[in-house]
This record gives sequence, C-alpha cells and structure tokens, in this order.
Amino acid sequence: MAEVEGQIRDEKLDPEREARRRIALLQVRQYPDAVLRMRANEVDAFDEPLGDLVERMGRLMQEARGVGLAAPQVGILQRVLVYQLAEDSELVPLVNPRIVAHGEERETLDEGCLSLGAASVVVPVERSLTITVEAASAGGEPVTIEAEGLEARVIQHELDHLDGVLAIDRTTPEARKRALGELRPQPVLG
Repeated sequence: MAEVEGQIRDEKLDPEREARRRIALLQVRQYPDAVLRMRANEVDAFDEPLGDLVERMGRLMQEARGVGLAAPQVGILQRVLVYQLAEDSELVPLVNPRIVAHGEERETLDEGCLSLGAASVVVPVERSLTITVEAASAGGEPVTIEAEGLEARVIQHELDHLDGVLAIDRTTPEARKRALGELRPQPVLG
C-alpha cells in the first residue's frame, strides 16, 4: 500500500509501472502552461463525452500516482475533478463542485502536484480541515460531500485548479521562491 506524501502516492515502483507513470505525466499540463492559470467553465452537458473525460482523468491520475486531478491539468477547461484517496477506494468524480461550508479549524501541510514536477516540488499550504461540497456526479445527479482531513485537502487543492490557482500561490513567500527555483529550467552546459 502506497503512502500519500504531499498528494502524490510515494512508493518504489517496478520498472514497468515507473514507465507508465512517466508516460502519464507527459499528458498532465506542467507549470508554467497557461491553461493552469485559467478559470474552468461550468459543465452543462452531462453526456457520454463527459463520462469519457472522467474515465480518462481517473486512469491518468492513477497511472501518474496522484490522488486527485482537475480537468485543466489535462487541458480541458471544464469544472470537473476526480480523486481517489486510496488505491483500493472508489474513484470520486465531481462536476461543477463548490464549497458551501468551511470548518473554522485549519492546518498547514506539505502539498505536491502532478502539474508541479510531480513529487519533486512540495510546498506547505494552509487549508480548512473540514469542508462541505456540493456538486454533480458525471451522470448529473446531485452530490454532497462532508469531507475532512486528506479528503478535504485534496478537494480544496483540485478546486483551486478549476479557478487557475496553484499550490505555489497559497504557500509562504520563501517556499514559493524555492519552488519556482526548482521549476525553472536549468541550462545545459556542454
């Protein structure tokens, strides 16, 4: 069973799974891709293409070893996210999600992101420990989730993606500077 470290499943993979993870990450938009800074549009058609998108995002997130993925991370500007807290738990898709209540208690923990160099960039982010989210399923049925702990953190992180906000925007100035230094392309000296 993989530990979740900064929202990325942290485990030693066999060569085949590591190769699949790398291929999956090639399909995830990486900082500074402009689509990651755009606000996603509301979904109004609960149809087969939406179901296909949710299925594709779920597979991609699992192969990339993430615990959550938002549609903008795959270049689709729709308000859709998926998450799966444990490998043996069910994939949860949320369409047009919105937080309707935040708990007063907050906690700062390290967060990683598939769009920030996978597991290499991790920054401390303060989030609410509990939230209530209203959304729709991929089939259009209303969904209400009372989330706490890791589930609340993952949902908040993915909701930020739907608004064009990244974890590096919610961290301390020092951690942001360090993260941007890690994300900056390094010159190749030959």
